[in-house]
Amino acid sequence: MTTTETGANAPSSPDVTDMTDVTAVPDVTDVTGVSEATDGTDVVTDHDRGIHGYHHQKQDHLKRLRRIEGQIRGLQRMVDEDVYCIDILTQVSASTKALQSFALQLLEEHLRHCVADAAVKGGDEIDAKVKEATQAIARMMRT
Repeated sequence: MTTTETGANAPSSPDVTDMTDVTAVPDVTDVTGVSEATDGTDVVTDHDRGIHGYHHQKQDHLKRLRRIEGQIRGLQRMVDEDVYCIDILTQVSASTKALQSFALQLLEEHLRHCVADAAVKGGDEIDAKVKEATQAIARMMRT
């Protein structure tokens, strides 16, 4: 034990049950990856850190894309082996649907992460992100 200036005994090691630091500002993070200091300072988000909406599902996405890649290779094999046209078209349709499904999931993650990030920040950034998402949806609808 050590002695304080007033002569009282002070513990030689910090008490683990009292880890309160009144000068620290806690960091609050919600499910979108938005961190906001409770003292009203600037908002820092995953997007600011270079983390995209699909980041947390990256391995699942890569696995899905490899499966789609396999479908495309199957199409090449079918053409090489002179498979009946309608059978090839059936596989083309399945591959197209798989890509569209992947695109929709990516779009949802973009809206949930990137657009939500811009909404938190406000200003011109939200308008730009909504316009960008709308254009992506329009491109998807044309296919």
